[in-house]
Amino acid sequence: MELANSLETIKYPRYRKVSIVPLVSTDSPDNPIAIALRNYGNITTYQVTLRSKSHNSFEEIRYYYKSAYIRMEFIKPIPGVILTYNPVKKEVRLRPLRFINQVVTLSPGNEMIQSSAGHKVDESDIGSLLRVVAGLQSNGETSIRGDESLSGRQTVHVRITGNEEYTIRGIHQYDLWLDKKTYLPLKIVAYDLCEGVIEEILMDDLEIDIDLSDDFFHL
Repeated sequence: MELANSLETIKYPRYRKVSIVPLVSTDSPDNPIAIALRNYGNITTYQVTLRSKSHNSFEEIRYYYKSAYIRMEFIKPIPGVILTYNPVKKEVRLRPLRFINQVVTLSPGNEMIQSSAGHKVDESDIGSLLRVVAGLQSNGETSIRGDESLSGRQTVHVRITGNEEYTIRGIHQYDLWLDKKTYLPLKIVAYDLCEGVIEEILMDDLEIDIDLSDDFFHL
């Protein structure tokens, strides 16, 4: 009875409610990056409008992919530029202006055709991005931030953070918004060690497994 009375007189402090963010192991079957890579491996073709911001630069590109063949149609900053990539020949064909029939052959590593964030043409597809994310994930922590709506699509927000000061290509953290149906990324933000934004990418109008002719990827 004395114990009960003493318990009634105890005043417990008020604690601030803390949101618990669920962590995901890289070995888990629910690992969203592993699911995204697996789904991507089953895709033959896709098209998307890429909008990327990096180092005070903005790029907008209509992007087409078919079994490692790539076609980019630039909207900004220089409209009318078209390039294609042939993975067999490992070469880029560039048409500087749509109304000029002159075509230049370049290496995919040529700095002139790299993005403002330094991406090469042959490493510009969704699969290449996901493999970099997986590399950071293997030396970091994965958390599920919740479900969000993005451009009319339902997504799951995933955060990948490197252990301690670990970075990959200068990136210490990724925020990804993955489509809940395909787990392919619709938005990606990359951060450095100081939480500064390195690059932000929006993937609008993403369509997969569409009909794209082989000739479409040749200039």
